[in-house]
Amino acid sequence: MPSPSLPSLSLFVECESEAEFDKAFGWLSTGGMVLMPPDNYGFSRRFSWVNDRYGVSWQLNLQ
Repeated sequence: MPSPSLPSLSLFVECESEAEFDKAFGWLSTGGMVLMPPDNYGFSRRFSWVNDRYGVSWQLNLQ
């Protein structure tokens, strides 16, 4: 099975709280595909990259 390719365009969302981040991640990842699970990747406190159920790519960030 080929690995999924990364999208060339994604929407970047700066979340204001952990609750907002968790809610957005829950909505967007349900039925979609998680490209980078929520974690501290060193450039922010929490980050995730998902494709929603329609194939739209989202990057969620919590500074």
